[in-house]
Amino acid sequence: MRKATQTPTAKPVRKPNRYHAIIEQVFKRHYQPGLEEFEFSRSEFDEFATLLGIVLPKNLGDILYTFRYRSELSDDIRKTATDGKEWIIEGAGRAVYRFRQVRRNRIVPREELLTIKIPDATPEIIANYALSDEQALLAKVRYNRLVDIFLGIAAFSLQNHLRTTVKAVGQIEIDEIYVGVDRHGRQFVVPVQAKGGNDKHGVVQTQQDISYCSQKFPGLICRAVSAQFMSDQRIAMFELTVQAGETRVVEERHYQLVSASEISSADLEQYSMRNDGDSPPAPKRAPKKA
Repeated sequence: MRKATQTPTAKPVRKPNRYHAIIEQVFKRHYQPGLEEFEFSRSEFDEFATLLGIVLPKNLGDILYTFRYRSELSDDIRKTATDGKEWIIEGAGRAVYRFRQVRRNRIVPREELLTIKIPDATPEIIANYALSDEQALLAKVRYNRLVDIFLGIAAFSLQNHLRTTVKAVGQIEIDEIYVGVDRHGRQFVVPVQAKGGNDKHGVVQTQQDISYCSQKFPGLICRAVSAQFMSDQRIAMFELTVQAGETRVVEERHYQLVSASEISSADLEQYSMRNDGDSPPAPKRAPKKA
């Protein structure tokens, strides 16, 4: 008896998730060929969710956060950007946002940089109970005074997860904000981004952090910092600025938190040979006696 041949089942076409479906509809409503930017309202999310039969998340801001820091926009949206550019979503006021094209720029840690070992001062109970990558990263930066070490100032945590509003931008959230002073008496405000998992550095957050600091602390020098976990629990620290509408890296350093016994004399010898310009040169070692 001949076996009946089975007809291969076609794989179902994967539908875009609800965030992609909503943001694509918003984009299609406003975009016209040749446009470099346009604004939209968050109220449109409700309209398109009803039209598409989608249950909205309780936190509508998570839709925007996803495409700012975690996920790429869909191919249909990205292909409309000019060569060498990409679309970003930025705040344009209370519950108003803006799609804008900027030059494509990916800020990722450079693997070829030296890793600097730092004695780990993180309390074990904090390391044990940290609830997320972001929380763990902020705690390690705080307890090990990595902002101080990286920027060369005495810095103190003022507030974390600060939710506030910025003129012409709307509501923002800063992961942690420090204030500090250097040996010359200059005072600083340092907004810190914590990037864990698949989160990415973006021009939007850097711009809004700097805008907030200039409005709230006009007399202080703003130095925007971003921290990111790397492999082997290394921590990449970036000082960022915005130039001509683009995020630029001012400085990048990599640190690894280890027990004091893991820092060898060879490590210390290597670090002693480095001079960043603001530090006195390392003293010359006396020649060994024959």
